[in-house]
Amino acid sequence: MNKTTIISAAIVSAGIIVLGLCLKSGIDKFSDRDRDVSVRGLCERQVPANKVTWPIVTKEMGNDLVSIYKKIQSNNATIIKFLKGNGIEESEISVNPPAVTDRLADSYNAENVRVRYNVTNVIVVTSSKVDQIRKLIDRQTDLMKEGVAVVAENYQYQTRYEYTELNTIKPEMIAEATRNAREAADKFAADSESRLGKIKTARQGQFSIEDRDQYTPYIKNIRVVTTIDYYLED
Repeated sequence: MNKTTIISAAIVSAGIIVLGLCLKSGIDKFSDRDRDVSVRGLCERQVPANKVTWPIVTKEMGNDLVSIYKKIQSNNATIIKFLKGNGIEESEISVNPPAVTDRLADSYNAENVRVRYNVTNVIVVTSSKVDQIRKLIDRQTDLMKEGVAVVAENYQYQTRYEYTELNTIKPEMIAEATRNAREAADKFAADSESRLGKIKTARQGQFSIEDRDQYTPYIKNIRVVTTIDYYLED
């Protein structure tokens, strides 16, 4: 073999070796890309409600609608005076139209009816003064001294507490949930004798706002879970 042939063969051999090394490196990296870990990060906060909706319900029964109407007007005036006298603004008070039930309209029971009309009247207080409203709810029995009987809450007329400033705490909660997810991924990688790589995919869960418990509906529990997939590397 002449010198030129030997040099050409050496160059080809070197090229084949380099190509093989590149292929091996690519295969190893591709293989590493198939290794990942999926973790979840949780963040929870407890916050006080900043909005309350309080329905004040009264009922009147009788056979004379005019008399019932006058009693409702008197009740409403007494309730509104009670509210304004305790710091509630007129803009926070709304009076719903009375709901009248004519029991004689029920043909099945008409012959047994002794009192024809059953009227439900609702005044709704909607306010950001949550603590103040809670104190008034405890004092609503004071209206009995004025001859106004407030009906106890039922499923249809419940006091509702809300938290309306979620957007102000969303960024902090997402960041905390992400940090918690990263910590869990780091621990998994260490336990598996690997290193944590870049993020493969990330999914932010839905925020949920619920009562802390049935006894303190004015305290809200806010929760979010993020799910993040990380690559694992040797």
